[in-house]
Amino acid sequence: MKLSSSLFSVPGIRTLRANLRRPISSSPKVSLPSAIKLKTPIFLRPLQFSASLSDLKKWHKWAKGMALSVGSTFVDLDNGPDSTLLFRELNWFMEDSIEDHSLISQLGVQNNPENVRLRASLDELYTLWKQRIEERRPFQYIVGCEHWRDLVLSVQEGVLIPRPETEFIVDLVEDALSSNGELAEGLWADLGTGSGAIAIGIGRILGASGRVIATDLSPVAVAVASFNVQRYGLQGMIEVREGSWFEPLKDVEGKLAGIVSNPPYIPSDDISGLQAEVGRHEPRLALDGGISGMNDLLHIINGAASKLKPKGFFAFETNGQKQCKFLKDYMESSYPGIFCNFNIVSDFAGVERFVTGFRQ
Repeated sequence: MKLSSSLFSVPGIRTLRANLRRPISSSPKVSLPSAIKLKTPIFLRPLQFSASLSDLKKWHKWAKGMALSVGSTFVDLDNGPDSTLLFRELNWFMEDSIEDHSLISQLGVQNNPENVRLRASLDELYTLWKQRIEERRPFQYIVGCEHWRDLVLSVQEGVLIPRPETEFIVDLVEDALSSNGELAEGLWADLGTGSGAIAIGIGRILGASGRVIATDLSPVAVAVASFNVQRYGLQGMIEVREGSWFEPLKDVEGKLAGIVSNPPYIPSDDISGLQAEVGRHEPRLALDGGISGMNDLLHIINGAASKLKPKGFFAFETNGQKQCKFLKDYMESSYPGIFCNFNIVSDFAGVERFVTGFRQ
């Protein structure tokens, strides 16, 4: 979770939107605690609203004006989105909300009485875009989803938005599987699963006997991850458990073929300086790694020593070079003869981001 401009980078997977708009399976029914309300992403909602093309044009002109007024203000303030990116988001918002995308090009037609079928009411479109600009509410929370690898994942307040660089963890696992086929048939754990992104990514590359347990302390994250797992038809392969880190894994001591995690790793004092979209809206529970940012990473490493089976693989995301080096040194000094074949891997931007290795 690199928390700079990555939240607003343009995932290439957006080009696959037309092929991924429909549910992979019918919208799953997930059992939720009574206090949790699972929000349906806009692109999965039924077409139960309508508006004239002229009224939609008025909204679009207003929304574009709001985006234009931002200019570079947010960039200068905290490296947030500029008007150009907001214009792209507005187009994606339209694509998610409108049945017929070809009508977008007709917004310049004057007084067109044709009705447009919508997945959200015109009033809601006004409200949501106002929240995007005035409250800096993340675009992913506005539309209720994020495009990640070849997935379209449901996200909402209380769940960390998966970042593009975190996709690399799945690639690292795939590399490990190619060198040891037995790992593909084993039991894996995704700790702090959030939306379930990593667990789903790994579940799709494991063998027929492979399984994943995804854990998270947040009931909202557990509900959202369960929804995403079921939408991709992986509920037979991925089990989502509520609890802190290894707490829900007491029954798999020494049995895990692999452990992956993108835990909180931002130092507490740095939270206030994050982009408004992140610091104000994303769950602090998923961001704050304590004074040094290392609290949860160290806890996970300590647990991995007993939970991984011999030759088991691990991959952890960090805040960068300093944390990577510290983790590697810590494992070598605190667990001599336990972990081996360490590797520090850079992300797409060339920043040392991941620590990988194996249990002896």
